[in-house]
Amino acid sequence: MFRDRTVSLVIPAYNEEVTIRQVVEEFRKEPHLDEIVVVDNNCKDRTAEYAAAAGARVVAENKPGYGSALLAGMTAAKGDILVLVEADGSFRARDVVKLLVYLDDAGMVMGTRTTRQMVQQGANMRFLLRWGNVFMAKFLQVCWMRPSEPRFTDVGCTFRALTKVTFEKIRHRLSQAGPAFSPEMMCAALQERCRIIEVPVTYSPRMGGESKHSDTFLRQAKTALKMFRTICRKRFLERGAPKSPPAS
Repeated sequence: MFRDRTVSLVIPAYNEEVTIRQVVEEFRKEPHLDEIVVVDNNCKDRTAEYAAAAGARVVAENKPGYGSALLAGMTAAKGDILVLVEADGSFRARDVVKLLVYLDDAGMVMGTRTTRQMVQQGANMRFLLRWGNVFMAKFLQVCWMRPSEPRFTDVGCTFRALTKVTFEKIRHRLSQAGPAFSPEMMCAALQERCRIIEVPVTYSPRMGGESKHSDTFLRQAKTALKMFRTICRKRFLERGAPKSPPAS
C-alpha cells in the first residue's frame, strides 16, 4: 500500500520460465506492492507454474501480444494503483517507489531507459535503439505540445505506473495488441487530458533470452513503424479530443 492506496504489479509473460520466478521474488520484497499479477499470454513452458509458486496471481490471456497481455492484467488487477513491468528482469524493484511518489502529481508516471547514467553495461539499449526511442518520444511530445506540453525521452519503456482511475478513463482508447500499445497508452492519456510525468529508471541486462521486439534491426524497424503510425492515428485522426467511453 502507498499512502492509503493499494498497489498492483502487472507482469505480461510469454515463455519466461527462465526469469519469472526471480522477478516475482524480487518485487515481492517491495513493501508497497499488495499483489503481483502475472499474465500468461499463451505460454508453452512453465512460466505460469513458476510465477504462482513464487507468490503471484496468474491470469490467462489467449489473445496474443504484449498489449493484449497488459490490458488483461490491468483489467484483472485489484489495486488503486497499477505498476507495469517486464518479466525479463531488466527493471529493479527499488525503482517502484520513484513511480509511486510522482503519482501525487500525475495520472501516469513513465519510466525512461534513455538516461545514459542509469543504463547498466550489457543492457539492451544500444545506440540505435536508444536514440530511436528518443526520436519517437520527441515526435510524440511535439504532437501534443499544445495543450499538454509533455516531456518524453522513451516510448517503449514498460515500467510505468498509473492510477486505476486513469486506466478506466483511457481503456476504451486502447486497441494495439503489440508493442505499439506502449505509446498508445501515452497518447490515450494525453487525449483524456491526464498529466504524465517521466522519471529515469535503472535498466539492467535481461536475465535470459532476447527481446521479442528489438533483438534485430528488422524487428526494431517494424516496431518503430507501428509506433509511428499509432501516434499519428491517435493525434491526427482521432484529433485528441476526449470522448466518452461506450455504454456498458
